[in-house]
Amino acid sequence: MNRIVKFSRIISIGLLLLTAVNALIAGTLFIIDPTGEKMGMSVAYLAHSPFSTFLIPGITLFVVNGIMNIIAAIITIKRQKHFPLFILAQGLLLSGWILIQVVLVKDFNVLHFSMLSIGVLLMLLGSLLYQQLRPF
Repeated sequence: MNRIVKFSRIISIGLLLLTAVNALIAGTLFIIDPTGEKMGMSVAYLAHSPFSTFLIPGITLFVVNGIMNIIAAIITIKRQKHFPLFILAQGLLLSGWILIQVVLVKDFNVLHFSMLSIGVLLMLLGSLLYQQLRPF
């Protein structure tokens, strides 16, 4: 495995796990307390969205950006077939999640920027790894 592939794979695993841990914690707190108070938020933040509480967003966050990132990280650690596509998919899901959230809540802050940047980076890394590892 060349150095670019090794480095890209390690960075991808780190970003997948970082995102997963944050999503699992935030998702759990939103599920436990759908008012958002445990996260220092208010349901007023959802005023322009179709949600009246953080329960559904919390469950979605927990599953899509938490559990699915853990699965993608494990697949990448084990170098299972097509692992770059799992990295790419999680980057797409994270970026999509953030863009939809920004549209729904009509807010863009540092956390949104950070997570969108991670999503874009995962897409780039997944694409790079796919290009480097695909058989010809």
